[in-house]
Amino acid sequence: MKLSNLKAVESAHDDSVWAAKWVPPTDSRPPLLLTGSLDETVRLWRHDDLHLDRFSTWIPTPLLPSSRFPPSEVWQMQFDPKGTTLAVAGGGSASVKLWDTATWQLIATLSIPRPETPKPSDKGNKKFVLSVVWSPDGRRIACGSMDGTVSIFDVARAWFLHHLEGHFMPVRSLVYSPVEPRLLFTASDDAHVHMHDAEGKALVGALTGHGSWVLSVDVSPDGAALATGSSDRTVMLWDLSHAVGS
Repeated sequence: MKLSNLKAVESAHDDSVWAAKWVPPTDSRPPLLLTGSLDETVRLWRHDDLHLDRFSTWIPTPLLPSSRFPPSEVWQMQFDPKGTTLAVAGGGSASVKLWDTATWQLIATLSIPRPETPKPSDKGNKKFVLSVVWSPDGRRIACGSMDGTVSIFDVARAWFLHHLEGHFMPVRSLVYSPVEPRLLFTASDDAHVHMHDAEGKALVGALTGHGSWVLSVDVSPDGAALATGSSDRTVMLWDLSHAVGS
């Protein structure tokens, strides 16, 4: 299944777009799309036509003391739906670490199984974890790795379930659909976004259109649109209305 492109903004930023995130609607306004870039700006776009609403200079704010994590061990992080647990993509440790947000104590480590007999040609750690996301119900965690694979975990049991394959380059961003918990979208350096049935281990759709690495992906609150950002400096909006619930 190839999903249609609704809108694309070329040169949306002056550098690579590493963050694309939907801002939920309020009583006074519809949802907005927030993007962040290496050009050190954050921009807000109207959800229907990607018209620039406003922008500001990025001001980094520390979240946790750096002494909590070794070097190269924090590549991405996300809170669970209740805000009680923080999942951290663990880089070279080939794992996702779970932290209790009340005590900031490590409560679990979700390790990606390593091959029993690595190939002699393999160089470095191919399971280097770059990205992490919770399912909407908090039951699953998915993480993307340097080798293009996506790993799915059962959180309650801290148990590895299976891999999702299809990408052949690093997976830097992923997101579950907020209305169809089985659907997982993954963005990769191979310039593709894939739609998976994360429970059935099936690749069910692909999005092509970016000219370079796809660095960020997010689904709108109603599950009807997907936003992507790329190192080609474009922001794209995709129609999911025929995919979600199908």
